Amino acid sequence: MASFLRSKQAGVQNDLSAAVSPGLFLPDEQARYGINSQISCLAYDPVQSLLAVGTNESKYGPGKIYVFGQLRVDKWFSPPRPASIQHLSFVANRLISRDSRHELGVWDLNTGEQLAKYTYTQAVCTITDPMLDWVLVGLQNGDICTYDLDRERPALFRIPNFWRDRDPNARAVTLLGMQLHPRDIGQLLICYSLGAVIYSFKENAPVKFFEYQLPPGAPGGNSEGVGSLRKPRLTHAIWHPTGTFVMTAHVDGSLVFWDPKEGRVIAARSIYETKINEPTSKATPPRAIVPFTKISWCCKENPDDTGLLIAGGHARDDGDNGLTFLELGVTPVYATSSWDILANHFEGKRRITLETPPGAEVRDFCLIPRTSPHFAGAQDPIAIVTMLSSGELVTMSFPSGYPISPTNMFPPSLTFVHPFVQKISVSTLNRDRWLGMIEKRNQGEPILKGGAEAARRRRWYDWRNIVQVAHADSTVRIWDAGYDDEIENPSQLQVDIARALSRYENVEITALNMAEMTGEFVAGTSAGEVVVYRWGGNKFFGRDEPGSANSNPGGITDISSRTEPSLKEGLQPFVLYEMMQGPITALSVSNVGFVGVGSEGGFFTIIDLRGPAIIYHGSTADFAKQEKKSFLKGHSGSSAKDHPVAIEFGVMTLEGDNYSSIACFVGTDQGKVATFKLLPSSNGYSVKLAGVVAFSDKVISICPINADNGHAASATGPVVASLRDGRQVNGVLVVVTQTEIRIFKPAPAKGASKSFDDQLCDVAMVTEIPQYGFALVALFGNRTTRAYTLPGLKELGRKSLPMLDASRTMLASLTKTGDVFGWTGPSEIAVLPLWGTGKPLENSHDTLVNPELVMPPRPTISNFQWISGTQYVSPTDLDILIGGPDRPPSKRMIAAAAAEKQLSRPAPGTTVRGGTSQEGWGDYLTRQINERTEKLNIMGDSVDNLQKSSSGWAEDVNKYVKNQKRNMLLGGLKKSFM
Repeated sequence: MASFLRSKQAGVQNDLSAAVSPGLFLPDEQARYGINSQISCLAYDPVQSLLAVGTNESKYGPGKIYVFGQLRVDKWFSPPRPASIQHLSFVANRLISRDSRHELGVWDLNTGEQLAKYTYTQAVCTITDPMLDWVLVGLQNGDICTYDLDRERPALFRIPNFWRDRDPNARAVTLLGMQLHPRDIGQLLICYSLGAVIYSFKENAPVKFFEYQLPPGAPGGNSEGVGSLRKPRLTHAIWHPTGTFVMTAHVDGSLVFWDPKEGRVIAARSIYETKINEPTSKATPPRAIVPFTKISWCCKENPDDTGLLIAGGHARDDGDNGLTFLELGVTPVYATSSWDILANHFEGKRRITLETPPGAEVRDFCLIPRTSPHFAGAQDPIAIVTMLSSGELVTMSFPSGYPISPTNMFPPSLTFVHPFVQKISVSTLNRDRWLGMIEKRNQGEPILKGGAEAARRRRWYDWRNIVQVAHADSTVRIWDAGYDDEIENPSQLQVDIARALSRYENVEITALNMAEMTGEFVAGTSAGEVVVYRWGGNKFFGRDEPGSANSNPGGITDISSRTEPSLKEGLQPFVLYEMMQGPITALSVSNVGFVGVGSEGGFFTIIDLRGPAIIYHGSTADFAKQEKKSFLKGHSGSSAKDHPVAIEFGVMTLEGDNYSSIACFVGTDQGKVATFKLLPSSNGYSVKLAGVVAFSDKVISICPINADNGHAASATGPVVASLRDGRQVNGVLVVVTQTEIRIFKPAPAKGASKSFDDQLCDVAMVTEIPQYGFALVALFGNRTTRAYTLPGLKELGRKSLPMLDASRTMLASLTKTGDVFGWTGPSEIAVLPLWGTGKPLENSHDTLVNPELVMPPRPTISNFQWISGTQYVSPTDLDILIGGPDRPPSKRMIAAAAAEKQLSRPAPGTTVRGGTSQEGWGDYLTRQINERTEKLNIMGDSVDNLQKSSSGWAEDVNKYVKNQKRNMLLGGLKKSFM
């Protein structure tokens, strides 16, 4: 009976929800965009072109692993126990992780499932190699364990703490890091807190120790304790890309370069000074040094042309908080260079600072090599993805440090922390309009090119949910969130609000809106500015036109010259309106060229973009003069300034009129809903306040609908054009406040209402259920959502949405297709279709690994190193040294042998000659292992014989040269006497 009465009171004769049953109200969790917690580590695979991101455990959820590829390709991995991810690396088609619970995890990139796991005691570092089936796990006590990836179990091979064996009296000797020799995989550089060690797998013993000492008088890296002998503790130890040198980094800011053959210091320097290990009479004041967090010894395609990329090591009072790149240049030939030449090389050619945003330090970085996964992932890098202490990411070109926008470089999820998000809005755009909105921008090739998206169903709606994301750097990225269907236009759009304002400081975006038919876009700032964008070409393409930055308070400025030089076609800045009455709190851009603007200062403006011109500007205080006194519920005495919070444009016949007109509906923070009538005039359009209705609290949403069919009574071009022919739209307003729903015919009619019981409403929208009808959906502060019939306002059902962050439900968005975009954490949103089937969140079915991509061979030692006696150990030799000769061939070796056997088979129809060997792959592998073991054992003897042969050959050459000189001399003498 109550529903029947409400329908009569609302003036809606048809039951718009007649076919909508409670069983249809079953929310799905369609997708999540963003990162669930603070980023803790990064890893990049240059062969597959994939980026892995690990996160910390927090109150928003456990640590998680994300792997991103091209466009929208992604997959997530969830450890079975809550923990923070501390390490990630790619090995073949697997992903290796280590978490804060010291658990080593092996993941299948194709399925997203965990293949194996093992928990160590106090694991502190982990290293892998793309060509190895082994993981080396360093423990805090200095021991190193091995894990067999092929057998998916720990191996028996273990390396002890050599520094404790060298100095039994040393205290607190901990392991800090490890690195395999870039060319000779048989050598391992181990970094302890007191020194570094080179370990030989073949000899199963340490071959060199490195301990850095500063004599009295040497300033060191921080000029502290100059008068005494010091032994600064280590932070890092890394190889030169060719293995020619070793570098150790220390807590005092020292970078020490060593000769790994002799164990001698070649040079020592800090980021700023050189020869810091030599005593000097020049006094330098002590200074605090930021600890080194990561160092990479990078190289170009030529591994002898190198440089050091350093995070940390700079003085705390230095204004530069970014990365430091020390360009060293081409490495001198070790065999022919003097000690001074080698020492001068490490003075470097130049020092470059790669700037990062102020207020945060660099915690980690990930190099993006062009092709090679070798040389510790530092050969020929083209970009750097930098992780800041705030958890944000910054991408820069290498080595110039020029910022790279993540738009269309990374999937949308990764842009949520690149940098953090300030504001999100969701608009429902016409599909045809969105398909035509593809930017043409000068941009480098995408950083991520791997993976392939899974096949999805065809489009479900003729409308697309377009997300507008405003970031802390004043950029707005716009993209299609989809309906778990095929996204026909997966590209992202970008606008630069700071450039349009011609100022780059203190730009905070507070409001966003996009027209559903025309694609016009508006953004408002905390300073009271509104920027309007239109789709089009850039007549200033390729030119950096500064444009006028003169202030025009209260006026409209043409800013079409403030386009981005690299953007050829896209959303271009059109006009700037400087309202300057406090932060912009509400925006709406219509499909017929009008923009509604509301500010925190209590003012409201309507702009006609055809001029452009301001056709109305007034204060919300004027609304009180027009509102019906019988509807007031206590706001007249409120001291807080009322301001607009919701604006909508529509076309309908207002109460008392016999024609339809364009109307603008404005809802305020104190519960007033004002109706403005826009009528044609000689100078364009005039605006008249038609009436005001007062509610008891804040207006949440205003939905103008057609009372006959339930569709939105939007102001579109065809509808407005038909008004000339006398067409009328029988419309009503569905207004939702924090405590009430009301359906009425504007402006002053009371209509039908329903109050909420015990919760405040945060978001509401009239939604369409295709083939069934319409219903009102509301989201509440207790993370529940409810559906109501129209116009009866009968509750259809209520569902809990526990995945949402209860403190941010007010920032959620609801679309007319019934999709909730709600925050689950500071940098992640969930997409929840409310009219679904109750389906939980599923992992992506995207394919990450391309099996046709071949891993390039691992670099080997040079000919000179081989001739000089270096005992080279190959990856297969290392399998024997670690696993022992009794270890069965690995799956990778079996696959390689099977491929060789397949290639050696005769073609169909051919015969095999008698006597041909029919050795099977098992016998072949056994023979190969035996031969390699034998060769490995006699390698030393072979090198000794080679040395003797070389020595004999050199003696013969010397004798031959002497004889030739003697014959020439005698021949000359004979000619002189004859």
